[in-house]
Amino acid sequence: MNKRNLLYTLMALTLTVMVNAQIKMPAASPTFELKGTVGLAEVKVVYSRPSAKGREVAGNLIPYNEVWRTGANASTKISFSQDVKLNGNPVPAGEYALYTQFTEETATIIISKNLTWWGSLGYEAKDDLVRFEVPVKHPSSHYETFTISFSDFTLNSANLNMKWEHTKAMFKIENEVDKFVMADIKAQVIDATPSNPGVYFQAAGYYYDNNKDAKQALEWANQAIEGSGDQKKYWEYHLKAKLLARLGYNKDAKTVAKESMELAKAGGNPDYVRLNEKLIASLK
Repeated sequence: MNKRNLLYTLMALTLTVMVNAQIKMPAASPTFELKGTVGLAEVKVVYSRPSAKGREVAGNLIPYNEVWRTGANASTKISFSQDVKLNGNPVPAGEYALYTQFTEETATIIISKNLTWWGSLGYEAKDDLVRFEVPVKHPSSHYETFTISFSDFTLNSANLNMKWEHTKAMFKIENEVDKFVMADIKAQVIDATPSNPGVYFQAAGYYYDNNKDAKQALEWANQAIEGSGDQKKYWEYHLKAKLLARLGYNKDAKTVAKESMELAKAGGNPDYVRLNEKLIASLK
């Protein structure tokens, strides 16, 4: 190999080393994955989390009147395993890009079908699936790092919160649970005899929580208790007491609640002791 070729080879090796050599450092806006179950739907959010670092957030890092990627780096992604409603707006199961457009008082939530943009570069409204407005709040609490979180869970809903410094916006995620649960109850309890008596307890509890047929629920609660045999369970007796109270059988409800309370004491569960005490005190 002549000197010129050797020089070119050495230069190429040097450039390769320079390109490949990198210092490992923490990401300025680390990627974070948030997962939760809302109703029966699995919800996942993948986003990058910038920090304020002394910079102004409202109107600056969160630009006003501009489409924002809802974080840093690539656009934030949100996915749903089942159909949901976002603040009442239907959204089919799938993965989407989550964009926002803030003013001081309102935030427009944008669910986009286009997952390919880097940040908001190239954003086009024609790809929007849904957009809606929510109020913006300015809490006194300080959030140094942009944070997305869930809160206010119910059987079929939760709120998704976006918080950074003194700016907060949120929207509700709802999943239609009842038709799926009722289909299961029909298949396993109404049209069949479950081998596991705990299924009766589940069905009775769902009916109680959702203000359905209390007489039917009481029948299932009794079947759950009978199925447990000598292994008396304080939570089953507590549910029966609540159903009796709902039906207006207060005297019987007190008797069953006292039995549940004694079972809870024996089982070392002070929470159910208190629940039964509260129930008994509420009965006239």
